[in-house]
This record gives sequence, structure tokens and C-alpha cells, in this order.
Amino acid sequence: MTKHFLLALVATSALASPLAAQDKPDAKQPPARPHAEVVKAEAEAAWAKAPVEETETRSRDSVTIHGKRYNYIASAGTLTTRDNEGKPTASMFYTAYTLDGTQPGTKRPITFLFNGGPGSPSFWLRMGSFAPIRIRTTNPEFVRPAPYDVGPNPDSLLDKTDLVFLDAIGSGYSRPLGDAKPGDFYGVDEDVDVFARAIMRYVTKYGRWMSPKFVLGESYGTLRAGALAYQLQDRGMALNGVMLLSSIMNYGYRQPGLDQVYLNYLPSYAATAWYHNRLQNRPADVATVVAQARAFATGPYMSALAKGQLISPQERDQVAEQMSQLIGISPEYIKQNNLRIDLARFRKELLRGSNRTVGRFDSRYLGIDSDAAGERPETDASSDAISGAYIASFQDYLHATLGYQTELPYRLSARDGAGFKWNWAHKAPGGGYGSQNNPNTAVDLAAAMRTNPYLKVLSLNGYYDMATPFFGTENDLGHMMLEPALQANLKYTYYPAGHMTYLNPDALRQMKQDLAGWYDEAVSDARSPTPPVALMAQAATVPGETPN
Repeated sequence: MTKHFLLALVATSALASPLAAQDKPDAKQPPARPHAEVVKAEAEAAWAKAPVEETETRSRDSVTIHGKRYNYIASAGTLTTRDNEGKPTASMFYTAYTLDGTQPGTKRPITFLFNGGPGSPSFWLRMGSFAPIRIRTTNPEFVRPAPYDVGPNPDSLLDKTDLVFLDAIGSGYSRPLGDAKPGDFYGVDEDVDVFARAIMRYVTKYGRWMSPKFVLGESYGTLRAGALAYQLQDRGMALNGVMLLSSIMNYGYRQPGLDQVYLNYLPSYAATAWYHNRLQNRPADVATVVAQARAFATGPYMSALAKGQLISPQERDQVAEQMSQLIGISPEYIKQNNLRIDLARFRKELLRGSNRTVGRFDSRYLGIDSDAAGERPETDASSDAISGAYIASFQDYLHATLGYQTELPYRLSARDGAGFKWNWAHKAPGGGYGSQNNPNTAVDLAAAMRTNPYLKVLSLNGYYDMATPFFGTENDLGHMMLEPALQANLKYTYYPAGHMTYLNPDALRQMKQDLAGWYDEAVSDARSPTPPVALMAQAATVPGETPN
């Protein structure tokens, strides 16, 4: 065999080998994807998304309330809301606390709680208020760093009601599903609709249609609660009670050029000046100065503001002097501001001469500014003091204690995600209101109260709340135009605290006592054979008409 023949044989074998075949283009094999596309596909495959299928983790624990031990189930999970055709639209995250052994069909009360924002999750209420576990806070001071004081809550409402805390879509772990867009949920009416669907889903899933039902909203959550009470009732779920914690139900008074906002804030300014000892003739208690401020606001102050630039110099001086005695700011500064003290200016001016400012959410808290001569506070001490503690303790509790696991980031606000733009338009019930550009859901709540004479409403207020002043709440609810008999279903309570009244342990304890009696009354009235409010006397027959 010649040398040339051997070389040819080797070459032929090499061409037939698999390695050589890989060097040939294969028409059946797709071309290699660009590296950028591969990286994008890998990232999309690892993208954490909310589950369409509902999830739940459960654990058992106990809490002692008034000397009695209550065993309960703590759960964390998601509710899938659907449109009227059954298509999934959103996944709403919740945590719930139910007495151990509670069965479907129970007549034990259930309460749905939520914060506001709009776009805020509900870990504030969940970790601070009426759940069987809470973070304990004391004086209005900066909460020390970890480890935080988290433990059983003897002021929990679990002895009166099961509790379900809901996170708004786009916040916490709540997200749109499928082709639903954030804007489908970011609006007054859009938000109310998805909350109504989530609540009805929970009630159906866990067999709670026979339970007395309550809602508790905080801050913007009170605006939601007012509309939600009507929407749930309109969909066949009549509520037993609505709790409004630190309310803002009417955004109309915030429009520039209106004076109502200054009237709303005046009693809160007076309470804050009293707390920080800035009044010359300081009454013995805060309720006294608040009563004086209410009378001044609805009398001389309202009259003076209504006159605008036509007010006489004499009346201007007199009102400024009276106002100074109530809010602890000089008459000269009040007149420089045309008798209208902006909130940020008040927070800076009250303690002028130092670099201390008062908080917005809770004016008991003091902030330290770098510029003592500035016009406005540089920060809100009442937010700075507690936020880190609440966020960290909730994350630890949710994952370490409840065992809830997800790759989703927990959003502290829906504003942290893409597409946040709130639609403030609201279609109120009744033909006389139409669409509101600045929502007022006290209208909705009033409609619900008129058609459900059993519906109880409790307004919970902090004297030192400068975010949603209590006098504004009184004004909003006082203009629901309820008949005298229905007004008996509306009650108010007040506490030496701020926006988050539960930060003050003494206020939380009193709030629990007030709510315990209120729940008993609401449930008892619903079991009564006659409504607590007589809607009408015997109807008279209109001449010429026959009743059908």
C-alpha cells in the first residue's frame, strides 16, 4: 500500500468523523442566538412574579388578653381577584389571625384592616395595632436599633374578632396578574373595586358569609373604607361596622385658595402647642384647649378668613392676638402669613429659637434641623423615628415566624414600582353628585348608613395627628347630612397620640377598651329583632295611588 493511498484514506475517515461533521453548516439547526438575547431570556426566566394560584402558610400561636389565653392560627398568603368573566386580574397579599378551631359558617366577627397612602401596604397596622403580635413602642423618641421589642400584644382585638390585614395592589407582595396593568388599580374607584373583590373572595374561600363583618382603614384607608362600605353593600355584603382611624375622607378642602384647610388644622396646632408647653395660659388638659380652639375656629377665625383682603386692620389684629394665645406663635408672624399658617411653617415656627421641629404624623416627636433659621422642617421626625423598626420587625416576623417565602421584593409603597399615577376621579352614589375630581367618600358612607340602619361608624382620632387633623374629620363626617336618628350610629373617640395612635401604649390600651364595647354593641344590635334606628314611620298612602 503506497504512502499516498494511506494519506487519502486518513483524510476520508476524518471527513466522515462526527468532529468534522460539526464543522459543516447544518440547515436543520437554528443559528446561535445573540448573547444579549440569551442573557435577557435567563433574566426573564428568573423574574419573580406574583402567583396566579393562591398561596398560604399557616402557623399556630397563642396570646393572653385580659388574663385569658387565646390559641390562634396565623396565616400569610395571597388572594386572586378575578373580573366578571373569571379572568385573574390581581394577587393581593394578606396576613390573617383566626381563633384556632374556627370553622366555615361561624358567626364569629371578622375584620379587614388596611393602611392608606394611597399605595401603602398594611404592615404598619399589622405590626403596631391590634394583631396578637406587635412591636412595642414607648415614649415619642427614636426607636433604638435592632434587636426590636416584638412580642405578644395584650391589647389585641383577637378576643372580639378575627383579623385580616390586606396590602393594596402594587404594594407589599400584591401585584397585577396577566395583562392587567398597574393603572387598572391605581385610582379611587379602581382601588375600591379590587379591595371589594378581595374581601368577597376571602369570605367565600373561608366560609365567612355568616360572620359579622367590619372594616378598619387608616389615613387614605378611611377614604377607601367609606366607598368600600357602599360598594360591598351594593354587591350583597352589608357591613356591621366601619372604623375610621386618622381620617381623610374629603380631598376637596386641599384645593389652593380654599380656607377650610386652615380651619381644620387650628385645633391640632393648639393641641401641639399645649403638649410642648408653648402657651402662656396653659389649661390643665389638652381637651380644654382643643375645645377653645374649636370654638374660635368656627367663630371669629372662620369669619375673618371669609373676608379675605377686605378684613379691617382692627379685626385682623384682634384675631391674630386670639390665635396666638391658642397656638403659641407670635401675632406678628400670624399677620405676616395673612392669618393662614401653613403646616410646614407651623412645625418650624412653634419652637423657633432652637433647631427643633415638630413631627407631621405625630407632633409629639421632635426633629433636629441643621438650619435653625430655615422656613420649613428638613425631615419628619415622627416618620424617621419608627420606620426602620417597623420595616425590619415585620420582615423578620413574616419570614422567620410565619415562614412565608417568595422572591418578590416587598414594596414599601406602590410608588416604588413602575406606572404609579393615581386617578383621583370618583363616581359617588346617587344622582346628585356625579363624578368628583376631588373625592369625598363621606358621601358614600352616608349612603350606606341610610340604607343599612345597623351600620355603626367609629371615628378614632389622635390629638397630635398633623397629617389628617381630627377637626377636618369632624367637618367631613359632620356634613354627611344624616338624620338625627342615624347620627346615633356615628361616634368619635380621641387619644393623646398622633396619626398612628397605637404608637402610644396608653392610647392603644384605651383604644382597645373603646373598641371592645363598640364591637359588642354592633354585634348585639345586628342580632336584635328590630333595627336600632327606625328608618321611617308607617308610610301614608298618597291620594289616588294604591300600594303594590
